[in-house]
Amino acid sequence: MSESGRDRFDIPQDLRAMAENSFNQARQAFESFLNAAHGAVDNLEGQGASMRANAKDISAKAIGFAEQNVQNSLDYAQKLLDTKDISEIMRLHAEYVQAQMRALTDQAGEIGQAISRAALDQTRQK
Repeated sequence: MSESGRDRFDIPQDLRAMAENSFNQARQAFESFLNAAHGAVDNLEGQGASMRANAKDISAKAIGFAEQNVQNSLDYAQKLLDTKDISEIMRLHAEYVQAQMRALTDQAGEIGQAISRAALDQTRQK
């Protein structure tokens, strides 16, 4: 390639300076991102014990509620086996549905409160 042909493809100094400036800004942004990510990881590691304790509490509540609901269903099934007519089945079913709706409402409230407490704990630690 001739000297003049190579000169045509040289990047103008202003464009080169702008590209280098953009590259340096991108590098700084990436380094800032990495520093923020490392800080977030360090912060999470510090909060890990509290988060695990809250998750364990919520899980224990959920398991307890599941056990309670299964037991209620088994009790209901047992009562259905002992029924003598359709009116008794309808009465038992209505009672069961009402009781389960109350239980589910209470359980959802308790889980919601536990989650709210966990979130509040996390914001206090920040």
